[in-house]
Amino acid sequence: MLKIKEYVKAESLAQAYELNQKQANRIIGGMLWMKMGNVKIHTAIDLSGLGLDTVEEREDEFVIGCMVTLRQLEVDDRLATLGSGILRESVKNIVGVQFRNLATVGGSLAGRFGFSDVLTALLALDTEVELYRGGRIPLAKFAAEGAGSDILVRVFVKKDDRRCVYLSHRNTKTDFPVLTIAVSSGKNGIKVAAGARPQRAILVTEDESLKEICAPDIYNGRAGKEAIEIYAAQLASKIPTGSNMRASAAYRSHLAGVLIRRGLTALNESGKEERGMKDAD
Repeated sequence: MLKIKEYVKAESLAQAYELNQKQANRIIGGMLWMKMGNVKIHTAIDLSGLGLDTVEEREDEFVIGCMVTLRQLEVDDRLATLGSGILRESVKNIVGVQFRNLATVGGSLAGRFGFSDVLTALLALDTEVELYRGGRIPLAKFAAEGAGSDILVRVFVKKDDRRCVYLSHRNTKTDFPVLTIAVSSGKNGIKVAAGARPQRAILVTEDESLKEICAPDIYNGRAGKEAIEIYAAQLASKIPTGSNMRASAAYRSHLAGVLIRRGLTALNESGKEERGMKDAD
């Protein structure tokens, strides 16, 4: 049962940061996961009055406030142009619309939950987060290390040529995912993120030899089936997995190879289509 002694609607980030230095105090987002635990909070710190619930489009990036809801990610037409609509795809199976109207981007990332679809998807893009004191850092670094008592304020996603595919496997619709995979392909190479392992999402590193051979071909739609299978198997082998009530480690490892192969195949087909349209012009 969640117990809160005091509630403060922060008037500034400075005030919120100062309050958050006490271990018994907590920043609250949508309160959807926090309320499920047996937690005693001295002061709940609410950021909803600080104007951090908007999506801003700049020339080279999108700026997403920490209090933006998952539903906003889903319905914002501007974000639909980012990474082949990966953000919309990643959130659509999260419980239901009512839930997504409450759950926040900041809460999803700051919690670094193993089941976070949002964290997996954003890792496959060129993403940074802004901490109140720590400034801008890569999302992968934040996911691995956390923020301590700092506050996640905004998320920055670069606009680039990246095409993306988001895949997840769930035992039942709207359940927590058994495994999530986000694959993106751009001129600077391929990114693969894996989440619900059941640990938090990670970026998967690739061997330079395969990267140089396969990544450009997938982006341009010239990779063969065998090359994709080898590449997918190599990437899947680098994903540490564990067991829980939803699946065994062995099953997750097998599933990783299947989903990565499907993602790479889809990106290869996308590259082929784009190449065909350019040739037709």
